[in-house]
Amino acid sequence: MQALLQRVTQASVRVDDQIVGEIGGGLLVFLGVNKSDSEELCQKMLEKVLSYRMFADENGKMNLNLKQVSGELLVVSQFTLVADTQKGLRPSFSSAGLPEESFRLYSSFIELAQNQGVKVQSGQFGADMQVSLVNDGPVTFLLSV
Repeated sequence: MQALLQRVTQASVRVDDQIVGEIGGGLLVFLGVNKSDSEELCQKMLEKVLSYRMFADENGKMNLNLKQVSGELLVVSQFTLVADTQKGLRPSFSSAGLPEESFRLYSSFIELAQNQGVKVQSGQFGADMQVSLVNDGPVTFLLSV
């Protein structure tokens, strides 16, 4: 499982010209699911995302996590994150999770975050989405578990 985290001052996702998810300050998370991923890895990824210190403290140092700044979370499924780009000029998606299992883990990630008391919005799994964001910093990290 991979997650591309972007610290944002605002972000939204549209499907068919309708906003389906929108947040103020917090994290935009593009989530990619591999065939080998499990519920346990999903939980580990969520813990890492919520605990990752990428917000400034009173001294301007990145020492605070999403919960400490009462940030919001926008989760968008993105299977292209798990593409193999090592060979040639066309990505291979052979390691990407199958749609049913990927949807289950994506949904689980969102539900687990909500259970942690985080304000969560999401994109629409499998849809053609347009994502808008204001990257804060810019600060972007790619996490793997």
